[in-house]
Order: sequence, then C-alpha cells, then structure tokens
Amino acid sequence: MAVLNASFARGLRLRRLFRHDDGRLLVVPLDHSVTDGPLRRGDLNSLLGELAGTGVDAVVLHKGSLRHVDHGWFGEMSLIVHLSVSTRHAPDPDAKYLVAHVAEALRLGADAVSVHVNLGSPQEARQIADLAAVAGECDRWNVPLLAMVYARGPQISDPRAPELVAHAATLAADLGADIVKTDYAGTPEQMADVVRTCPIPVIVAGGPRSADTDTVLAFVAEALRGGAAGVAMGRNVFQADQPGWMAATLARLVHEPRHVPDPDGVDNRLALAY
Repeated sequence: MAVLNASFARGLRLRRLFRHDDGRLLVVPLDHSVTDGPLRRGDLNSLLGELAGTGVDAVVLHKGSLRHVDHGWFGEMSLIVHLSVSTRHAPDPDAKYLVAHVAEALRLGADAVSVHVNLGSPQEARQIADLAAVAGECDRWNVPLLAMVYARGPQISDPRAPELVAHAATLAADLGADIVKTDYAGTPEQMADVVRTCPIPVIVAGGPRSADTDTVLAFVAEALRGGAAGVAMGRNVFQADQPGWMAATLARLVHEPRHVPDPDGVDNRLALAY
C-alpha cells in the first residue's frame, strides 16, 4: 500500500496494518465488553489464539485486556488500542469518554489507536473535541488513528442515510484520522459515493450478529463492491460457532475475493462483480 504524507514511523505502522499490501483491511473489534458486558463464553486469550494466523489484519482491544493475553498472537496481527468508551446503562449511551491516551497505548505495544464518535449525540461536542485532541497526539507520536464515526442520536432517524455516512467519513478525515470505520450506506452505488468523497480508507462496520453465514458474506461482498477498503466485524466473528473459521473466511473474501472456503472443506465460489 502506498503511504502518502506520513513520517517514516507512521508509515511503518500503517504498513503493519495494511500487511496484505492490497489496500484492504479486516479488523476484528474486541472492545464490546465495556459497552455491553461479556458477549461470549471462554477467555479472550483463547479467542485471540483462534484468530491469529487466519488473515485478520488487526484486533481492537482496551488497555486492561492486554494484561491477560499472550503477546505472541500479534506476530501476524496488529494491535489497535481503543481509547474511548461508554456503557449501555448510561443516561446517554452514545456519549463516549476518553479512558486512555496515545502515549499510553504506545507503551503497551499498540500499532494504532482508535476513537469512537457519535454524530447527533447530546455529547457530540465533547467527542469531536476528543477526536481532534487524539489526532494531535497521533501526529506527535506518529501513530495511525482509526476513527469510528457513526450518526447516532435522538434526532437521527436513519443512521445509514448516505449523506450522514458521508458526513461521518469526511469528519474523520478532516480531523486527522488515517482510517474511518462507519456504517454501510445502503447500496454499493451509495457506498461508492461516500468513498469518492473521503480521502482516507473507509471500512464498514459489521453490525449486529447474524446466524446466517451467507448473509454476512453477502454483506461484506456488497460493501467491497461499493469501494469500501474492508470491514470491521466483531460479533459475527467472536460469537460464531467457529470464530477462527469465520475469520479466515472473511479474510479470504476481503483479500482474495474470488475464493471463499466452505466450513466442511468443500470449495465454494461467490460470484462477485468487482
């Protein structure tokens, strides 16, 4: 992947993220437990062991989780430390607050950091200011920044409205993010319009858990047809019956879109028009 306008250190870290050198990313967020509580049986370290070596480019974790996992899993998988949180029990669950800083994430071994912003939240101003401040820290320390930006709040009726998704993406770029994760805009054509207006890679959020693997794969294929640089998929990986197989399947679809393996070992080809 060509890295423009980046220092050597930032460019090196971006290359670790885009390790497949095709400009695409498969990120598995594992930060949900702060928001919702435990979402799967089994321990985090075992899950990381299942994901390591499957083709996942990066996982997103909170700082305290790193005390309980093996650093060996990160030989072929980058670490993104998430800096902002809320819980679903808060008066405004869409309000996010910083709980870690860039220098702290670097000391913990992060390749990148991430911040969450909800446009339309009553606390939107604080979240945007936090994103800008973190972007400044990332410039100081040459650390890539993933901005997770969504339209969510009492006045938002359709968070996937193309104009709102485009606004979320360009906000991230304008405030200094290197990558933006946001909602899918509805159709490949609408997603393509979002991507065209955004100067940084746009990856699509995976959304709620679906029990149907074909539905998940079709969603990812559609997002890629719309020009998305990849996906950030958490629940549909770590809540799957076989998280490692699901991660490997998604990685093949993101990085080798012509060929997707069948869970029983039988080759299965998706007709994807790119």
